[in-house]
Amino acid sequence: MAESQKPASFNESGIYFFNDDSNAVFLDPVRVLNRSYNRFNVSPSTYYPRFFESPRNEPLSTTVTTSEQQPKRKRKRNKKKEPPPLNAREQIANRRHQEARPLLLKAHESLLQCTEMLDVLRTLRNDSCGCSKREHESVQHSFIDLAREVLHLEVTLNMPLREPQQQLIEINDDFANVQCCEQRVLPAFNNLVTNDTEDDVVAEILNNHYIVPRQTNADSGFNLIVVDPPWENASASQKSRYPTLPNRYFLSVPIKQLTHTDGALVALWVTNREKLRSFAENELFPAWGVGYAATFYWLKVKANGSLIGDIDLFHHRPYECLILGYIAGKVNNSSKHSKFKPVKDHHVIMTIPGDYSRKPPIADLLLDYVPGLRPPRCIELFARELTAGWVSWGNEPLHFQDSRYFVKR
Repeated sequence: MAESQKPASFNESGIYFFNDDSNAVFLDPVRVLNRSYNRFNVSPSTYYPRFFESPRNEPLSTTVTTSEQQPKRKRKRNKKKEPPPLNAREQIANRRHQEARPLLLKAHESLLQCTEMLDVLRTLRNDSCGCSKREHESVQHSFIDLAREVLHLEVTLNMPLREPQQQLIEINDDFANVQCCEQRVLPAFNNLVTNDTEDDVVAEILNNHYIVPRQTNADSGFNLIVVDPPWENASASQKSRYPTLPNRYFLSVPIKQLTHTDGALVALWVTNREKLRSFAENELFPAWGVGYAATFYWLKVKANGSLIGDIDLFHHRPYECLILGYIAGKVNNSSKHSKFKPVKDHHVIMTIPGDYSRKPPIADLLLDYVPGLRPPRCIELFARELTAGWVSWGNEPLHFQDSRYFVKR
């Protein structure tokens, strides 16, 4: 068993590679994210608000849920109308699904056959680190609304105590009494706010507290660019989750200007809507100067090991796609930097999903394919949380950094 496959190693890394050739991996985002923090932990109970509804004594699932295995309902006397035939775009989407389906089912079967991981799944939501939990919820602000209402919003970075003789400043919050020795006040909008210490700090905006991991300042471009666009989405609009944008807006995202001179690996999150897949592959990547490399799949499971839904349900399939591509650098000797490492295609990443639209931290699975210097310089566009050592850009980069999502170590 490889080192990364041992249960003890999973407890440290949060990543479990299966022994077979299923090209599958299980990932616990909480364990992965907690490697970035020293004084705080991401709270499992707040990261996983869904898919733990099963009764405690319910046996673990050992079967795959598909449309063929659903219990048959009694036929009504009146015959139901036949569903309309698939249009051209739906036929393409169905072909993509049929190609991915065996890979997804094989990966899922690997999980169902791994009893040690099934045991782990049921406990992922437990706050078992001995940390103190918050008793009160803060009021989370919409930074989009604040940008319209507050002209000069400021963020205060409370730097951690390093030397005994440094002056202490108490930060009173429901979840912790944090001591720091220095406060930096910076503009919150249209500004790159950086925690250049080796520790996580507490940022304060309008009496709300946010946990900020160490970050970096990349002034010569990025080698890894992750993009999670706010695609037009009926569900997001109806539930007022976040503002969305028409597809054409993403054509102007300056990927070329953000690319490091050694080139970059670009990772784009898309749903299963064929309109988006086709747009991303045929218009967006070409407009950005990105050449297609591979497709990864994010397969979503429940705490009992079953899929979150019928794998063949046309409009609500339990997986999303991560499209990968390379963009060449801007150096004169392009032949030296244009030979990128081939990406292993059809990788299947399994997790229990977090909150709505929250993507799992997949950087560790991509680093082997990132061109150029080490450690690479990384950025996430349209980010809703921060990653240690990365630049996070967007309207809501602190959404999941609110102290409500953390517990003190």
